[in-house]
Amino acid sequence: SWISLGTPTSRIVFEEGGTYLLAFSAQITSTSSSTVNFYFWPRINGTNVPGSTIKAGLHQNDATFVVSRSAIFQMSAGDYLEVMWAVDSTSGYLQAAAATAFSPATPSTSLSVTRIRA
Repeated sequence: SWISLGTPTSRIVFEEGGTYLLAFSAQITSTSSSTVNFYFWPRINGTNVPGSTIKAGLHQNDATFVVSRSAIFQMSAGDYLEVMWAVDSTSGYLQAAAATAFSPATPSTSLSVTRIRA
């Protein structure tokens, strides 16, 4: 395996160096009719990646939206990645949904990691 969960488990540790494609998505929800802003960004080895923030605003009560981004990163063996997020209101949150009679459960976030080259 070339990636593993670190300590804390919010860290994804790259056991082998190389070029990686990361695809991230988050399902965001707001319970406010005022605009609620969400921010997501990668942090590598404890340092924010410049120019990488996703900002999304919801301005409708009970609105749900999926934000996503893919990016390529050059990682060295032992590097770790964390996906950070913040929201400017307690009315905003990440939403996971239970399975229904006709559809499977929905995760609040997902991250896919593909090694492109060593």
